[in-house]
Amino acid sequence: MGGLGKTTLARKLYITPNIASSFPTRAWMCVSQEYNTMDLLRNIIKPIQVRTKGTLDLLERMTEGDLEIYLRDLLKEHKYLVVVDDVWKREAWESLKRAFPDNKNGNRVIITTRKEDVAERADSREMESLAKDMVEKCRGLPLAIVVLSGLLSHKKGLHEWQKVKDHLWKNIKEDKSIEISNILSLSYNDLSTALKQCFLYFGIFPKDQVLGADNIIRLWMAEGFIPRGQERTEDVAEGFLNELIRRSLVQVAYTYWDRVTNCRVHDLLCDLAIEKALEYYSKPLVHIRKRTSLQVVDGICCDQWKDVALVDLVNLQELSMDHINKSYSLNNIRSLKNLSTLRLLCKYDGSFPSLAFVNCCEKLQKLWLSGRIEKLPHLFPNSITMMLLNFSVLTEDPMPILGMLPNLRNLDLFRAYEGKEIMCSDNNFSQLEFLHLSELEKLERWHLGTSAMPLIKGLHIHACPNLKEIPERMKDVELLKRNYMR
Repeated sequence: MGGLGKTTLARKLYITPNIASSFPTRAWMCVSQEYNTMDLLRNIIKPIQVRTKGTLDLLERMTEGDLEIYLRDLLKEHKYLVVVDDVWKREAWESLKRAFPDNKNGNRVIITTRKEDVAERADSREMESLAKDMVEKCRGLPLAIVVLSGLLSHKKGLHEWQKVKDHLWKNIKEDKSIEISNILSLSYNDLSTALKQCFLYFGIFPKDQVLGADNIIRLWMAEGFIPRGQERTEDVAEGFLNELIRRSLVQVAYTYWDRVTNCRVHDLLCDLAIEKALEYYSKPLVHIRKRTSLQVVDGICCDQWKDVALVDLVNLQELSMDHINKSYSLNNIRSLKNLSTLRLLCKYDGSFPSLAFVNCCEKLQKLWLSGRIEKLPHLFPNSITMMLLNFSVLTEDPMPILGMLPNLRNLDLFRAYEGKEIMCSDNNFSQLEFLHLSELEKLERWHLGTSAMPLIKGLHIHACPNLKEIPERMKDVELLKRNYMR
């Protein structure tokens, strides 16, 4: 409980003269319930290095990974004492501890917390011993080790780790190895019912096949595996896929913009999915979920769209339409009030009709427009977080309009603009994190306001032959994140 004097005791130790003289390098930080790992790392670095404007500016530009490496290097040659006060979440400590090197100099880190699971994981020596015992029995098989680690990562504390070990040990004799099937089965049995169904579904695909994440998610939804609730069903399904990845039951094959786009399942795990599916579906079903409202329409042709009764699509959240040309009207899309993702593709070398309707889609987050746009609408929904403009061939600079979107985080321009310069004014692109400029062949100059794009962390420029110089502030971003978009 609070008020017992944990922080007071730590403070007395911290300022005691003989302790202070024993640790030339000392730092104190308070974590609390709302924390930012990057700010915490900066707050440790600042008191133990010489502060200059240059170093402070450098710290502000660094990513979390850069700050972690910087702090490790700073502490490597010193005997240090760090107090991490008021830790509420295990994740907060896990994200910090990697930055504290153990150079056998007698370093000490003191943690105060009122959370039992934080305290249990603070000193991991006993858990390390358990882990080594289990890893030794895995015969060096990488799949067995990573699946076992995925299972253990969801178990809190020494007691639960010991239960996993006991379960694995009960069927093996001394000096024998754990059968990999036992580890895989144990990891499968630890899943919830909904996650089990989603994992078993991988058994219907050929072994070692790379699968599109979006396709898997939609198939799960169509089968009724994803429980309905307040969250968007696609988001819940994507969370299920990420959970199976975290447990190392599914492998990542490809990512784009921090999102998994393709995945695969190891042959042995595919065998497990088939085996367990035969057991699972031999039991009587609970019931069959009936699907009463369509949420995704993918790949519909514009000619077909004319015959769709929009009254049946009140819950539509994702729409992908192709073969659009200038003669069509898309104004009926404005009635789709729950739409969050919209992809519109023109016929080859075709142009869009008026796009003014887009501003009426108040929940729209992701917008993909592929085709010529004669004039970019001046108003887009403030909810947009991601926009891709392909083959737009705009003659007016799109940046003044796009820069006003308050929640835009990802912007991809591919053959989208034929002008010679782009202007990003002060306070524009306030939330932008990733910018991709590709095949803007006539672009020569990029003007960037001092306060524009304050959160940018990923920049990819490709095939812009006449752009001889990028803004000074962007050079560090490009160097640090040159390969981020691959």
